[in-house]
Amino acid sequence: MNNTMILKEMQDEQDIAFMDQAVVMAEEALAAHEIPVGCVLVHDGKVVARGRNRTNEGRNATLHAEFDALRHLLPDRSHAQTPGLTRPYTPQAEDVIAAAAEKEGPVAGGRKIWQTPLRGVVLYVTVEPCLMCASAMRQVGIGKVVYGCANDRFGGTGGVQSIHSDPRLLYAPPYPAVGGYRREEAIMLLRRFYISENSTAPKPKKKANRVLKTEIPGVVSTPSSPASSLSRTSTPTLYLEPTTANKSLPPPVSTV
Repeated sequence: MNNTMILKEMQDEQDIAFMDQAVVMAEEALAAHEIPVGCVLVHDGKVVARGRNRTNEGRNATLHAEFDALRHLLPDRSHAQTPGLTRPYTPQAEDVIAAAAEKEGPVAGGRKIWQTPLRGVVLYVTVEPCLMCASAMRQVGIGKVVYGCANDRFGGTGGVQSIHSDPRLLYAPPYPAVGGYRREEAIMLLRRFYISENSTAPKPKKKANRVLKTEIPGVVSTPSSPASSLSRTSTPTLYLEPTTANKSLPPPVSTV
């Protein structure tokens, strides 16, 4: 893991205040029986969009909190709307897009061409963005990402890969990402969800004997994460399980 975590005593009060609003959205997701992840998008010190996980509600696996918030700001695409979900109206959306357009160039045919509509916008999200969301944030040109707890299984800003800063991804400029803000609250929300019965599962597993853990290991301040957690020289290796069919096979072989 290459997450950049900020110690509590080094965290800015304004960042904490915005993260508190993201936690409220995560609590709303938990109440709706969704994985409790929430976020807010901030521009010029004001919240311009809010989002939470809606994958079950929208029957759409891509409706993570970040994508839910983006629906408030990005230009409408009627053919891409999720059935049953209306696109919320955000009065500040046009101002955000217009401000980004003014900073972009060049001008072609009297009209500005711009590729990063969310320049200057900061994302506050309770859990580190997954690989999909980290890539989406880079494509829309997010200014910065501030998150609560790390995502050591699917994290895209240091947890698994460093999509936010990888210099080999040339489709959009990199962005900074830091974590540790309301980390304990974010972890406890996830624990509360996973200890409960999943009412949407076809055959929910009984969890009566599970105990909610309240102890959360601390973190240490880390320097800025390297440009990429992908090694340029590493060679992926294929490993085979020692079954009766392959136990006599030679050692693992390179896949490239």
